[in-house]
Amino acid sequence: MNSKTVYKIYENLHRSLHDARSELVYQNSFELLIAVILSAQATDKSVNAVTPGLFKEHPTPKAILALGESKLKKSIQTIGLAPTKAKNIIKTCQILMEQFDGEVPDNRADLESLPGVGRKTANVVLNEGFDQPTIAVDTHVFRLANRTGLAPGKNVLETELKLLEVTPKKWLKQAHRYLILHGRYVCKAKNYLCADCVISKECEYPDKMI
Repeated sequence: MNSKTVYKIYENLHRSLHDARSELVYQNSFELLIAVILSAQATDKSVNAVTPGLFKEHPTPKAILALGESKLKKSIQTIGLAPTKAKNIIKTCQILMEQFDGEVPDNRADLESLPGVGRKTANVVLNEGFDQPTIAVDTHVFRLANRTGLAPGKNVLETELKLLEVTPKKWLKQAHRYLILHGRYVCKAKNYLCADCVISKECEYPDKMI
């Protein structure tokens, strides 16, 4: 895909989603980190149903530790993989208190040292929490990037690096938000909505439904 087409894709996504932001509800980088850990293999809606109450009563790593793993697991039981996530969150809060003065680190290496935090989660926290030009590639972004021809890749890392390479600097900080929302609601896995797609003309998918 040539650079003019790539630029047009982002220009159109910007016009359509200019105020795009994460659908997770959070007030600071700590709440964002916990919410993203909870969102693994779960919907943002299911996470948002739990976190406001959790954060109101337990807004800091110290407070989460005081709650304890058993009670935390019970409070997040409606979210998938609750036992594993509770264990990871408790360990993460311990590390934040012991190594980072209770603050969420703003670099990839330290973030990925936390239990339950992989590259995708780190990218979301860096982008949404610290305004860094990272692109988190989830299933929606991976599908969209490959389907449209924007950044074909055999795996999420390959697609992420390709997106970082081809995305114009002007759009780097917003790209993650544009791509995930467009992939989630328009360029869906099934019943993709080509007739409602603002980048259908630029899309190189041979089986577009228009």
